[in-house]
Amino acid sequence: MIERPLPVSRLPEGGVNLFQSIKAVSTEAESRGIELIRLSIGQPQGPALESARRAASEAVLSESESMHEYQDNGSPGVRDFAKRFVRAHLRVPPGENVDYLPIPGIKPMLGLIPLASGAAEKPLSIATTTKPGYPTPRDWAATYLKQNVYEVPLNPENAFRFSPSDLPPGTDLVMMNYPHNPTGQIATYKWLAELCQYAQDHNIRLFNDAAYIALSHNQDSRALAESAIMFSRLSWAEAFSASKLIGNGTGWRVGAIVGSPDFVKDIGTIKGNTDSGFAAPMAAGALHSVENDREGIEANRQIYERRLRILGQILTANGMQPAVEPGAGFFTLWKSPRTAFREEMRDARHFNFTMIEKTGIVGVHFNPYIRYAVCADVEGFADKIDAAFKKASVSY
Repeated sequence: MIERPLPVSRLPEGGVNLFQSIKAVSTEAESRGIELIRLSIGQPQGPALESARRAASEAVLSESESMHEYQDNGSPGVRDFAKRFVRAHLRVPPGENVDYLPIPGIKPMLGLIPLASGAAEKPLSIATTTKPGYPTPRDWAATYLKQNVYEVPLNPENAFRFSPSDLPPGTDLVMMNYPHNPTGQIATYKWLAELCQYAQDHNIRLFNDAAYIALSHNQDSRALAESAIMFSRLSWAEAFSASKLIGNGTGWRVGAIVGSPDFVKDIGTIKGNTDSGFAAPMAAGALHSVENDREGIEANRQIYERRLRILGQILTANGMQPAVEPGAGFFTLWKSPRTAFREEMRDARHFNFTMIEKTGIVGVHFNPYIRYAVCADVEGFADKIDAAFKKASVSY
């Protein structure tokens, strides 16, 4: 009998997931008695809004078959869900020359966007806003779909908004995320209009992950849809999610896409062959809150805006330098210090893990930056956070 080697992974090699590595270091520190303040948490704490939970519970108890069946690319259990959900996010309705698609959250769709743009037929040139940034678009497109991905320049000098001129000839698709994670930077109407014009002129498809648009703290924040509808030859799509909109709806997996009919149809074709749709009762709950509990949604937004201000004041008073002023969401991004605790910091990872070890403050490193979120009760922890950064005595 021939002895064969043990089976091994058949996936491409890659580093340990960033968040898992931070969790491992944090758990080890906690096991040694270090009290942690988890400013790394990137999801709302607690439950979803009560209005959403009550509406979802009523939907679960419904005896209507449409509420319990496959929803596929429609929403038989929740009439016109996608159109109503998207329009609740926008100041100006997107008109009639658009299509809508209900989705089970944004993250599962990110791998479909390159495929819907032709990645299965030919290599594409894809731009992403992932350096620094939410890595999933890059992971999907570059690591797993083997597309030609480049990351547009995002830095304090351009305020983490890339220029259309940063998109070289031959770019097929832009996968962006505004309001941006981890910076909290917003997209403005003027910036989006310039980008849309350039993309239309150069036959570039635009996709925007607008998961944080409902948590905009700056009145200049705009959705892609509010500019894209002015460009009749532009191919574009934008995704919205209930995850942060209704309190902690991250496990509800409910959202919608709006866009030009050509792009939405292509996304729907791939989705229709690979996905059975969302859970209708959760969609019913989310839509009820969006349409009937704006007060609850606004109260949550105000909590994050207040916490962002408090954390910003504490950190700047202790020498930390912001990378950009957040205009949405619940993240703050800071330049990683050169020294802390009277020792040189090699990079943002070294700083983050040193802060965990010596103070219990947990962040997320996106070298050369460090992200601190305000999902935790930074007001209640204000004195401890202040003491931690005083102890660190950072410098640049």
